[in-house]
Amino acid sequence: MPLTELPMADGPAELVAIAAMMSAVLLAWRVPPATPAQQPRRPRWLAWVGVGLGVLAFPGSLAAPLLVLLLAAGAGRSLWRRRAEMAAAEDTARRMLEACDLIAGELAAGRTGEAALAEAAEAWPALRPVADASRLGGDVPVALRSLARTPGADGLRLLAGAWVVSHRTGAGLAMSTRRVADAVRLDQATRRVVRGELASARATARLVAVLPVVALLMGSGAGADPWTFLLGTPLGLACLASGLAVGFAGLWWIELIAGEVDR
Repeated sequence: MPLTELPMADGPAELVAIAAMMSAVLLAWRVPPATPAQQPRRPRWLAWVGVGLGVLAFPGSLAAPLLVLLLAAGAGRSLWRRRAEMAAAEDTARRMLEACDLIAGELAAGRTGEAALAEAAEAWPALRPVADASRLGGDVPVALRSLARTPGADGLRLLAGAWVVSHRTGAGLAMSTRRVADAVRLDQATRRVVRGELASARATARLVAVLPVVALLMGSGAGADPWTFLLGTPLGLACLASGLAVGFAGLWWIELIAGEVDR
């Protein structure tokens, strides 16, 4: 059956299904907050209910193509979210290094640890709980280790260790903090080299994933009708589903390998 002759949604059930599926897509593609602590609890089951209602209410000839496309959208969203999390971690790492340099500079200038943390918290608001812990007499190393669990801020564990050593032995906190900042800078430089080496592999994987889409567009421009075969026939749907699955699996595998190397 040609794609243009597929039955369209013209009844109340089909209209309800369209609304439900649009709501599900919006729920699934909503951009997550930058940090897990800011992420609100989201009713994920509503998205699955919307997808289920949409697939069941559509005519049989449209249900399978929509299901394949929605699954592809979900896989694409997972990859997109992973890239967004990596970008957020890189930004956190950059701001953490700036905060470590600022704390080391303030301590070297003779200011107290509380004042140095307060100044750093002004530049990087994520440090506010640590500065508050210092101001209220709380456990600063524990607050630093808690913040270090944020992706990209793992270098704060070194700062927490330096804080503990300084308070237990009386060693100079300014020099220890400067060494921590230098160690964090060296670690981030190594990570940048690793990411640069992995960039070509990631770019190749994305290019290979985009090539089938380019081939389909070229086929449509040459007078062929690949979309009718892919979306209007069972064999075409099977080819589309398997191709999307292999493509997303390859992209995800590359990201997993890159993540392991980065760690």
